[in-house]
Amino acid sequence: MSDRSSFFTFAAAAAFSALSATSVLAQEVTLRLHQFLPPQANVPVQVLDVWADRIEAESEGRIEIQRFGAMALGGTPPELMDQVLDGIADIVWTVNGFTPGRFPRTEVFELPFFMQDARAASYAYWRMYEEDMADTDFAGVHLLGTWVHGPGLLHTNTPVHQPADLQGLKIRGGSRTVNDLLTRLGAEPVGMPVTMIPESLTRGVIDGTTIPWEVTTSLRVPELVSNHTEFEGAALYVLTFTLAMNQDVYDDLPDDLRAIIDRNSGLEFSVFAGGTQADADGPARQIAVDRGNTIITVSGDDLQPWVDAVQPIYQSWVADMEGRGIDGQALIDRARELMAEYDAAN
Repeated sequence: MSDRSSFFTFAAAAAFSALSATSVLAQEVTLRLHQFLPPQANVPVQVLDVWADRIEAESEGRIEIQRFGAMALGGTPPELMDQVLDGIADIVWTVNGFTPGRFPRTEVFELPFFMQDARAASYAYWRMYEEDMADTDFAGVHLLGTWVHGPGLLHTNTPVHQPADLQGLKIRGGSRTVNDLLTRLGAEPVGMPVTMIPESLTRGVIDGTTIPWEVTTSLRVPELVSNHTEFEGAALYVLTFTLAMNQDVYDDLPDDLRAIIDRNSGLEFSVFAGGTQADADGPARQIAVDRGNTIITVSGDDLQPWVDAVQPIYQSWVADMEGRGIDGQALIDRARELMAEYDAAN
């Protein structure tokens, strides 16, 4: 059974017990979900709306989740986590890399050539959140889901076959780990929210960007650049996401409504979310193929120069974690162990 079917089946079964005899007397709740992508983008439609619709259905309308895309409640994407902490929004979906270094433990999954499967990494991420991040990186907020996207790759205005081809190119990066990776590959990293990519490509502010295939559709990237460099095997990089809820709002929910939130959040939802994003890569890639764009797949012996160029990131990241009082090597080992555990079971 796929993670999508498993999540739906799990949630549907829970719906039969969603309401107790006393629950109909409880107060109705409206929750505001804030995020940075347009409402029609893949994640809002295929993940966030699916999650919110399920909760509304199971609560028989007693929970309403208002969805605000493209930062409709104001502020900028890096402010999303503070918005949920401060109660400006009840729930936010955000990229941890928007605030560099704020969630250091999550960066283990962003290391280069580390992740091979988004479902396995999302599984490991949630397990590690429960084990070591709930009271550290995410103290003060209640997480509903943790996941990663499918393999990140390069989309550029000139062909990139080897690291030398990136020399001097201005490439948008989505986190401090990705920016470090780009620097070591010879590019000039440019930090900006993903929503700024189309205009920046059009105006020549950047020569390319790092995003997974599935994001390219809503941003029209295959129309703006015609070269795409992907990697066989482990991903060049990924970013980590969180779906977070204001702790006080969560705690103040009636018990039966909180149970509905709980049943539709956590490990299974995280795997579903990461897998859904990864599954959207194929159709998005086909758009670039149909346009006749150049798709370069780095594989075999051609991979080694890339791996060699970014391998020092592991040592520097572990040292950085040590300076923060965090055992970075233990995080690397645990993430690998849990990803292997998922793969063995699936």
